[in-house]
Amino acid sequence: MTGARATVRLSVSSLRAHKRRFAGTFTAVLLGVAFLAGTLVMGDTLRAGFDTMFANAAAGTDAVVRSTNVVTVPGEGQGTRQPLSTTLLKTIEQTPGVAAAAPDIQGAGQLIGADGKPIGGQGPPTVAGNWIQDPELNPYKLAEGRAPSRSGEVVINRGTAARGGLKIGDTTVLRTPDPVRVTVVGLATFGGEDGMGQVTFTGMTQADAEKYLTPKPGEASSIQVRADPGTSQQELVDALTPVLPADTQAITGQASAAENQSMISGAFLSLFTTLLLVFSGIVLLVATFSIYNTFAIVVAQRTRENALLRALGASRRQILGSTLAEATAVGVLASAAGLAGGIGIAAGLQALFPAVGFPFPDGALVISGISLLLPLAVGVLVCVGSALLPAVRAGRTAPLAALRETAVDDSAASRTRAVTGLMLLLAAVGAILTGVLAHPSVWPSAAGSVLALAAFVVLGPAASTYAVRILGAPLDRLRGVTGALARRNALRSPKRTAATATALMIGVAVVSLFTVFGASLKATMNRTVDRSFAGDVAISAPGFGAGGSGLSPALAPAVGRLPEVSTAVGLGKGVAEVDGAGRALTVTDPAALAKVFDLGPVRGSMNALGPNGIAVSEAEAVERGLHTGSTARLTFTDGKQQTFTVRAVYDRSELAGTYVITRQAWAPHRAQDSDRLIAVSFKDGVSTADGKAAVQKTAAAYGSPDVQTRGEYARSSAGPIDMMLTLVYALLALAVLIALLGIANTLTLAIHERARELGLLRAVGQTRSQLRTMVRWESVLVAAFGTAGGLLLGGFLGWVLVKASEDAGDTPFAFALPPTRLLVVALVGIAAGVLAGWRPARRAARLDVLRAIAAD
Repeated sequence: MTGARATVRLSVSSLRAHKRRFAGTFTAVLLGVAFLAGTLVMGDTLRAGFDTMFANAAAGTDAVVRSTNVVTVPGEGQGTRQPLSTTLLKTIEQTPGVAAAAPDIQGAGQLIGADGKPIGGQGPPTVAGNWIQDPELNPYKLAEGRAPSRSGEVVINRGTAARGGLKIGDTTVLRTPDPVRVTVVGLATFGGEDGMGQVTFTGMTQADAEKYLTPKPGEASSIQVRADPGTSQQELVDALTPVLPADTQAITGQASAAENQSMISGAFLSLFTTLLLVFSGIVLLVATFSIYNTFAIVVAQRTRENALLRALGASRRQILGSTLAEATAVGVLASAAGLAGGIGIAAGLQALFPAVGFPFPDGALVISGISLLLPLAVGVLVCVGSALLPAVRAGRTAPLAALRETAVDDSAASRTRAVTGLMLLLAAVGAILTGVLAHPSVWPSAAGSVLALAAFVVLGPAASTYAVRILGAPLDRLRGVTGALARRNALRSPKRTAATATALMIGVAVVSLFTVFGASLKATMNRTVDRSFAGDVAISAPGFGAGGSGLSPALAPAVGRLPEVSTAVGLGKGVAEVDGAGRALTVTDPAALAKVFDLGPVRGSMNALGPNGIAVSEAEAVERGLHTGSTARLTFTDGKQQTFTVRAVYDRSELAGTYVITRQAWAPHRAQDSDRLIAVSFKDGVSTADGKAAVQKTAAAYGSPDVQTRGEYARSSAGPIDMMLTLVYALLALAVLIALLGIANTLTLAIHERARELGLLRAVGQTRSQLRTMVRWESVLVAAFGTAGGLLLGGFLGWVLVKASEDAGDTPFAFALPPTRLLVVALVGIAAGVLAGWRPARRAARLDVLRAIAAD
């Protein structure tokens, strides 16, 4: 017990005496824990808010009757369900326990805002449906105005009105996808909120909904049912089940609300919080190197102190325990502060997100036990784990070390480290070659990438010696003696330089990885358009996410009748189960498709599909064992089955899709019909500008969709990649900030360590300006080493990811290095070094010369 108390006293006295030494460690842990805690609290709050919102919206619905026939396409969480006949409504209303029932008709409908631009459509769905007159069955509640009573009148959710600048009495266009002129007569809320996140809703009369959203009158997506007082939801479902047709089911309102919540917010929240947690891990990994470096320097500086304690009788265990106790104290205090900061971040985002249009439901922050304990535990473990090796080193201090004159850490790379690093590098190369060349796959490539990162870290000290010499060589000529001293200082402790630079290297590597992969995706899209799109202009619907209503199927024929146009073909979308597997279908005119798209080699004929023929991509045909003349059984969402004959197999499916059928074959099974893309080629002699102007004039009558040249279409298709990169850069800014703090902290500790040396330099004539310059250039060299290593590693891992993903589509991934963006990353890394060295340089220049010379 006495030994434990002595250890604690040693730790407390050391922390009190050297508070500033641990400022960088404290800040690194605080920022990392705050990011992690903020992510967890924000996720809990969003999840609880959406749960409450959907529960409130469905409070009056006790049962939902729907079809059991649903087709789910890979990559789409929500399947396409067969509509119900509204003749079933009478049977439901006559069932004992039913108080009321109403059809629910839903489809795609995109409103045009007051500025003439579509509202939404880049992710969240744009929904239109019938306005249910029963206020308890309607999930939307009228907040202002009145319900629609005549054709052309609509109610829209209040959030949509705000984003589109619309108000009651305004007239606008609703794309269904055919343009419909509508007048706003009411504003609604959903579950007490202005809308269901970013989802837009337009409520029409039932007659208009049947006219514009269904292939024929008398169909509904589902039927909402309210129970008599005293009848539970399960009792109502049990009463409905026997009277429903075999392909129809009833589920409780609670189950339906849970499904909708999972569909709308569950997948999004999981992806969003997972992304943030990954970046939290990167931030904490960067912080680990900064913390390790701080304790390694502190232990080296306290060599004589620890040796004296050993000489006075302190055991190795006490020295070890004292260092770990310091790390634990710093970790607990910093994690607690980070926890408070994370809660503050979540509260700030709760107030900020609605202002920028992001759904963050009202209500108090939800802070679960795991959101409190996990960041706290992670922060302490990261701090203690990072300090473990320096603590062991401190415990091994020999008593005779008290006789040494200096305590500067001048350790170099060991042979064991070099051998270990080379073995890791060889293992990384083997795994990467397997995942890239032998059998292209992401998993072995990912394992190899992790090993490559470990190899870089282990080999860092050896690499730093050569890298700093090369990077610092120009300083001898540019800055003379000052530059030479900066380079020698950076070379003094290769392990310290490597550990300091590694934090920045990881941040730069991840940024470079995403930059290279994003550029490669854009290059691949450009290659896809160049080799597959043979038209002159494209009329496109939003290609990112589930939003938008698509393009009117009447637009392609209207454009095709223009005197400037040779061919205009629309690509619609259908779904069906092909031999039991859900697949997306391209609905089009196959003969015209072959004129505007380069499908590569085609076996069979695209002109002879007819009402029972189908065309299949080469890759899908190989996978499913299909060939021209073979048959495939298609089951559509209306429950009907039909056998189709494969009449053509084509090579390139990037834009044409995997399966192609005619509009004639799709018509009996279609739901709300729309095109996702219209490709247009002009007649000989028609310039692109003249043809585009003519197409735009015709398209204006169909809701003014975007008319783009081939280059514009390729750039717009790559738009989401730029959005992704912007988000990545914003999230990784914190990791770079922590790395910057790590460099600054290392330099500050090094200045304390080299106080006597700096005093002697000043005494022999070095000016304050030269001293500041020397420290700043040392910081720049460390940052340059980290930046160069990060660019090299990130570029290499970007190449690995591109090559490992080559089998993901028909078009081989095009590897591209974006020189401008990578140059910006490099400049930011160098600028971080300049900034990190600013405060330590000023502190060094302010040292009192006589005190510095007398420093121990």
